[in-house]
Amino acid sequence: MFRLRVTAPFAAFRPISAGSFRPTADFLTPSAAFGLLLNIAGVEMRGAEENSGGTTLIAKDLPPVRLAIGACSFPERQQIFQQLHNYPVGTSGKEKADLAKGSKYNIKPVSRAFLSDFDAIIAVEAPGLESDIRKGLLGKSCRRYGLPFLGDNSFLPDRLEEAPESVVAHWYCTLDHTSSPLEKRRILRLTITINREDMAGTKSRLFAPLNEASAEIPEAAWVDVIY
Repeated sequence: MFRLRVTAPFAAFRPISAGSFRPTADFLTPSAAFGLLLNIAGVEMRGAEENSGGTTLIAKDLPPVRLAIGACSFPERQQIFQQLHNYPVGTSGKEKADLAKGSKYNIKPVSRAFLSDFDAIIAVEAPGLESDIRKGLLGKSCRRYGLPFLGDNSFLPDRLEEAPESVVAHWYCTLDHTSSPLEKRRILRLTITINREDMAGTKSRLFAPLNEASAEIPEAAWVDVIY
């Protein structure tokens, strides 16, 4: 087993959504943790885009991972307001195109939620991947693109390091498979796998963190992420 400590000033774990408000889950999702682990290990997660209508699909041959997620401390939720500049779909606002002189001519206010003071532990059981994660932490993986980030490519981690098993955390457990005392006011739905081609195939479950931080990981905290 491998435990990864992740800290960052900011993070955001957004469901696939559109509109003037961009939400975030209140903590790291298993699907986002899986993507972060593959990024560190240098494993390409993006699949072919043929016949996808421009949607970036997820590869089919990704290594299966069993993981658990714990909060060393709980992040705060923040919100910012921005102007979103884009090209509208269809002919709406086309009369403004000449005035914009090539710039994006559709401007709308949006609100984005994000997390601050993020501090988490990701426990991993993946024999075929753990050595690649360790190599990635040492800068020895064959990185194919970008840097590790936390849900938004402008939110980079302060720390990515292997953590000792003595570090305690509030482990997020599934509600239907535990008798451990949970902090029910922090119940939330977290995505486990995402199906970009058919959102009905996206899998999620209800989780809540342990009342008391523990170094021992409850069985109900373990989740299988399999694509």
